[in-house]
Amino acid sequence: MADIAPVIETLENRWMRAWVQRDLKTLKALTARDFILLVGSKPPAILDQRSWLDAAKERYRCTSFRFGDIHVRRIGALALFATRLELEARMDDRDWSGSMWMTDLWRKKRIGGWRMVERVISRPDDAPEIPAAIRSLQLWK
Repeated sequence: MADIAPVIETLENRWMRAWVQRDLKTLKALTARDFILLVGSKPPAILDQRSWLDAAKERYRCTSFRFGDIHVRRIGALALFATRLELEARMDDRDWSGSMWMTDLWRKKRIGGWRMVERVISRPDDAPEIPAAIRSLQLWK
């Protein structure tokens, strides 16, 4: 079996660059319809694909990123990508820059290639406003 790490790492960089450039077409193409973003806050908060894409337009902006040590594992039609992420980002008027742990799950479709299914971000931050900030991005109420 071929090493999947370079393929997934390339897709991760494309996804993140698309976020920085606010390239919603590329973000949508790389993100599965059943995608969720799970933020490991107290309490945890999630965004679905539609909410994530809407937030990436204006409210949740990334200006730069850097991956730390990378771990990639293939499990059948799935690939797991995990890394320490250094992020410069803002959500509305709040600075969201810093170091966090990120785990992404990718699924390979028979036609169309790999799509990100889930992103889990764990921030070493107990700030009570984080879950409320994430929930404010949810399009469903």
